[in-house]
Amino acid sequence: MFKRVVLTLSLLVFAPLLACAQESESFEEGTHYSVISPAIRTASPGKIEVAEFFWYGCGHCYTFEPVVGQWKKTLADDVAFRAVPAMWGGAMELHAKAFYAAEALGVSETMNSVMFQALNVDRKRLATEAEIAQVFIDNGVSEEDFNKAFNSFGVGSQVRQANATARGAKISGTPSVMVNGKYLISARQAGSNANMLKVADFLIERERAASGS
Repeated sequence: MFKRVVLTLSLLVFAPLLACAQESESFEEGTHYSVISPAIRTASPGKIEVAEFFWYGCGHCYTFEPVVGQWKKTLADDVAFRAVPAMWGGAMELHAKAFYAAEALGVSETMNSVMFQALNVDRKRLATEAEIAQVFIDNGVSEEDFNKAFNSFGVGSQVRQANATARGAKISGTPSVMVNGKYLISARQAGSNANMLKVADFLIERERAASGS
């Protein structure tokens, strides 16, 4: 009787762990994620970097944003997260500049939500610098400060680097997630936006194990 109780308790304790292990083992290269070759240099040396490729005008990115926001809170100290705006024509370069201008001005927390809202809910095109400037002005940024940041060398450089990173990763859509410059996860491969983060967790653990952390 005692042995049966111990066995039952052991199964209750270890069954969830075994289930998690089996789930992790189901993520396979070429099926659930792709290997980036050559690997891309990360912006956070010494940490496992997770990068999300997004576009403010992407409806899937808009619904994914709060999910990513909650997931980021669970990341350990050895993991760094960054968002990378995608660009493949149209006004996307302007939107990328808006993203980095908001960072430069210290208003990212506000303006990221505002830009997503403007393009996906309010159905604004924001296809010109003037239209984007007005959105910033409506949210407390002076026109002078916006123009200075939006057209600065630093913002232009970050936009070029983001474009190069996306090209190196060979992204085909947004949102996409890159882990440590080595692996790319798409919603199509993972099965859903939420599953991308499960695959990312799996790959983070792989990188952690490989580094001996």
